Amino acid sequence: MAETQADYLTIGEVLGMLVEEFPEVTISKIRFLESQGLIAPERTSSGYRRFHDTDVELLRVILTEQRENYLPLRVIRDRIASGEIDPSGEMSRPHGVERPSVVPASPLPAESRPLSVTQHPSSTGAASTARRPPTPERGPQHGDAQLLPGVILGRDEFRSMTGLTETELSDLESFGIVKSRHSSGPSTYGENEVIIARSARTLLRSGIDARHLRAWRTAAEREASLIEQVISPHLRHGDASQRAKLASKARELSEAGARLRAAFVDTALRDLL
Repeated sequence: MAETQADYLTIGEVLGMLVEEFPEVTISKIRFLESQGLIAPERTSSGYRRFHDTDVELLRVILTEQRENYLPLRVIRDRIASGEIDPSGEMSRPHGVERPSVVPASPLPAESRPLSVTQHPSSTGAASTARRPPTPERGPQHGDAQLLPGVILGRDEFRSMTGLTETELSDLESFGIVKSRHSSGPSTYGENEVIIARSARTLLRSGIDARHLRAWRTAAEREASLIEQVISPHLRHGDASQRAKLASKARELSEAGARLRAAFVDTALRDLL
């Protein structure tokens, strides 16, 4: 029997199934995980991705491992390949795709178990008949993918997520704009480095040299030093509650500084624009 559209989900429908449980997930994040070899959805002859139950469960496991265990993607990939992580359980996938031999632990109760592809509202009834054909998919959109808090990326993962070339990343590192989390051993990067790298990429590709980006880092370090002068006298004898209040105060000062800096730049550029 020919496979119907209700037997699989498009990438947008998969996002709809996962976004409530994982608010940070985006279509670009799903594409990024595919580019890193963690998932391998089927492709139609036209190039559309087709996701089955095992694909959705695999995504759910990957996102959970990142969020709860802070595992790098390479570690998650290795654990899946070795069978240490088995996202497929007893579900089968069409076309004879093999599933790992380890059954996942602690399955969810039936009443809280996520809907399967054929149970999902977008795959049944009126929603199925009214659904429009999927729109053509573009390549990975690096700027949209969000790194979950606490997740650490290796160098290749970092470049893939930020869209930097090896030359651009090396230049940024040489001028201290992007810094690896560890001075020795393999380079690793977190969510702040991703934000810095994406911003730096925009400036680099607008014609600003990497060495000139040091002006932004220097200004930020001076700003941080001023905030430190305000809060550090209160840190010496503060308890956990006091430290939480000071952290909130530091964020408030940082946000005020960002608004002030943006206003100064706008004022300086007003005549030019």
